[in-house]
Amino acid sequence: MTTAVVVGGGPNGLAAALHLARNGVDVQVLEAAEVVGGGARSGELTVPGVIHDHCSAFHPLGVGSPFWAEVGLERYGLVWKWPDADCAHPLDSGDAGLLFRSIGATAAGLGSDGSRWQAMFGDLAEHFDDLGDDLLRPVVHVPGHPVRLASFGPRAILPATVLARWFRTERARALYGGIAAHLFSRLDRPLTASLGLMIAASGHRYGWPVAEGGSGAITAAIVGALRDSGGKIETGVRVSSRADLPRADITLLDLSPAQVLSIFGDEMPARIRRSYRRYRIGSSAYKVDFAIDGDIPWSNPDCLRAGTVHLGGSFAEIAHTERQRAAGVMVSRPFVLLGQQYIADPGRSAGGINPIYAYAHVPRGFDGDATEQIVAQIERFAPGFRDRIVATAGTGTEQLHASNANFAGGDIIGGANDGLQMVLRPRAALDPYAIGVPGVYICSQASPPGAGIHGLCGYHAAESALRYARSRR
Repeated sequence: MTTAVVVGGGPNGLAAALHLARNGVDVQVLEAAEVVGGGARSGELTVPGVIHDHCSAFHPLGVGSPFWAEVGLERYGLVWKWPDADCAHPLDSGDAGLLFRSIGATAAGLGSDGSRWQAMFGDLAEHFDDLGDDLLRPVVHVPGHPVRLASFGPRAILPATVLARWFRTERARALYGGIAAHLFSRLDRPLTASLGLMIAASGHRYGWPVAEGGSGAITAAIVGALRDSGGKIETGVRVSSRADLPRADITLLDLSPAQVLSIFGDEMPARIRRSYRRYRIGSSAYKVDFAIDGDIPWSNPDCLRAGTVHLGGSFAEIAHTERQRAAGVMVSRPFVLLGQQYIADPGRSAGGINPIYAYAHVPRGFDGDATEQIVAQIERFAPGFRDRIVATAGTGTEQLHASNANFAGGDIIGGANDGLQMVLRPRAALDPYAIGVPGVYICSQASPPGAGIHGLCGYHAAESALRYARSRR
């Protein structure tokens, strides 16, 4: 029987192990932490009984992942929960744009921009599964749906700042801008329109759900499926060198390129080694979890319908603050992504105390405390929020890195999303998962298709490993 070891028990490492196990491979996962899950964990961070997500919180690509659908994670206890509105974007005027799973309902709330929103996202949402089949994999492949790609390409290649001009109202521009800002990059560069298009389209196709009980429930379901398929997991095992690895036919690494270099660098071909050394980490996040008494007192009450709320003001302000952050400036009003997961999943609350999740985009390696800036951004659109805070837990960039070695410098998306690295990660290659050492593959979010709890980085890396194993029979 073919044997495999997977280093790293994040969602992609577990997905790789699961796909191997389902194909008859004897697979073992080694995780340095005492628990698996990486960015998909949850627990009590503020007060007893109140459940917070440690990192990833909303899962438009998770609920639509073809691999999770094939596995059937719902059979292992996973339950998706949807809020009434997927996303809200309040403005200083008191107005707010709302993203609903229904593109018609979204358009109805955007006034004169409703028809333009439908024209921009309607075809992408309707054919999202076909589009995702080509985009959520390595760039270099024979496209299965060339017509869909041809339709998406001219929009995706634009800077987000250019695409936003399609909309006439600030409500629609800001709603798109907050979604585009998930890129964690300045928005005036080519290709920066692409992620906003994909996330909005996936929302209209599947919504932006949360996992009942917290994102850790996704991990628990994957672990259940893995064990059901014969896979084994060992925690508290740190792999620092090749000597720490058990003998196996194939090895998959749910690690950053820098970590891969530290283990296999001496064996990797010089050109691949150079590519990995050039790989750039992305910008940083500063996360704060709040426990609050009651709900957030939004100036616009529609914000209380949304699972996700983007706090960044107008599109022009978002573009400016993201440009400043990319230049290393910690602005007074950073872009903040806020989560009200309890709106869809009230079991996360305890006795009227609700969990609030928020993180700010901060300059790379920021070593300060951004809690006050985050609180001020919330207060800007919800006066009186400060008075409802019961407890606070801040997680800075160094703490994020300490909690997960893949979050280098507080980079929670696995590498900079700009230039060619946005589409050719971790390097330009026909098989970007192969590291140049026979039987060894990278499967982290630094590989295609990138960040998200969709498991597809692990799935595609495992497919590469299976092809290698079959070629040796």
